[in-house]
Amino acid sequence: MNSLNRQNVQVGTYPERIIQFGEGNFLRAFVDWIVYNMNKKADFNGSVVVVQPIDKGMVDMLNAQDGLYHLNLQGLDHGKAVDSIELIDVISRGLNPYTDFAEYMKLAENPDMRFVVSNTTEAGIAFDPTCQLADAPASSYPGKLTQLLYHRFKTFNGAMDKGMHIFPCELIFHNGIELEKCINQYIELWNLGAEFKNWFDNACGVYSTLVDRIVPGYPKDSIDEILNRIQLDDKLVVKGEIFHLWVIEAPQSVAAEFPADKAGLNVLFVPSEKPYHDRKVTLLNGPHTVMAPVAYLSGFDTVRESVEDDVMGRFVRKVMFEELLETLDLPKEELQVFAGDVLDRFRNPYVKHFVTSIMLNSFPKFKTRDLPGLKIYLERKGMLPMGIVLGLAAMTTYYKGGKRGDDVIVPNDDAAIIALLQELWATGDTKKVATGVLGAAFIWDEDLNRINGLTDQLTQYLNQIQEKGMLEVVRSIV
Repeated sequence: MNSLNRQNVQVGTYPERIIQFGEGNFLRAFVDWIVYNMNKKADFNGSVVVVQPIDKGMVDMLNAQDGLYHLNLQGLDHGKAVDSIELIDVISRGLNPYTDFAEYMKLAENPDMRFVVSNTTEAGIAFDPTCQLADAPASSYPGKLTQLLYHRFKTFNGAMDKGMHIFPCELIFHNGIELEKCINQYIELWNLGAEFKNWFDNACGVYSTLVDRIVPGYPKDSIDEILNRIQLDDKLVVKGEIFHLWVIEAPQSVAAEFPADKAGLNVLFVPSEKPYHDRKVTLLNGPHTVMAPVAYLSGFDTVRESVEDDVMGRFVRKVMFEELLETLDLPKEELQVFAGDVLDRFRNPYVKHFVTSIMLNSFPKFKTRDLPGLKIYLERKGMLPMGIVLGLAAMTTYYKGGKRGDDVIVPNDDAAIIALLQELWATGDTKKVATGVLGAAFIWDEDLNRINGLTDQLTQYLNQIQEKGMLEVVRSIV
């Protein structure tokens, strides 16, 4: 089997226009795939230089394959199973600034460079005051980026058309605001001057983004079958789901330079990412958190089998479409399309997602993902959302411990939360359990017993689960 490199396959070459901090699975399955599609379908004509953001990394492996790798996308597209493999050819080379700092800084001298993308993990966007301008390189990602931007400013004498569009993909809300804050701290710490500050503020843009695609990574379980399909020795195969969404908080002038819409991609340039952040948390993470304990106590082990069951499937749809969707402010048709895509993701035949893995730290998740929707639903409808409250009851029951058939139930959460639930269940009084859980200010930062009707409704569901079993209670509300 031939090695994967540019001598053994015919691929395109494009001008280097994007600097990418991070060589990991997510960026290669998401951003680089988007660039690949823009080259094919929208005449973007650009390639990516990958910068290794930490001392230890994979750029040597990437360079050994001339930046080439295959992407295996799997999932349901409008209910139809898809299992595609594409050769991604947009990475021109990889750089390690720890071993070749001079070559790294030369990236700033390329007049064609226009974009910066990054995924340096949530911890990557952080200000380290020990970093110095003379470091080769600065240890933090914002420090490295500031070094590069300052060198570009000096190289082109502050030309306003040589600024950079910067798209952080780290999984933190307002990632652009946080990254820009760090860069400004380095400008001040290193005394880089008012002229550079003006250039950074007006020629460059640091844009908050929301990214969404599940990327399991290297497909250990199916790599032999994939290599047989491609007939090339690829050590960097990456697997991802079909669904993708990139929301970028930037003006349409930036969108015109990054023509993802012309390539038919789900990349949105919007005035604010917050509604889309709320949509994802509410319609993807929210149903997950509610469904997992209900499904497990009903006898289901995976997300897919839960959604495809008649009773549980109706429960999930009730929570998504009738309850949580009603609490959001984006156009209803748009929300319904997104919720339908989420259901396809839940039903992905290529992913075995165990509901027990979702139940890690269930109470903090419920607080951020479902409690806001419960309150808004009550305010708008004048009644409690039954599915969401039943999810809380199932969660509370799950934390009681015990067994489900032959399986021992072992909740995984903050020790104080587990201790509280065990203490409450030891009373044998479901009203005390409900009141105690809802009144735990260290969980909720408030007393949820003050929410009209919630204590009584939670107690009622706890009783019904004990008396009838979980699945029968679900059946009664769907």
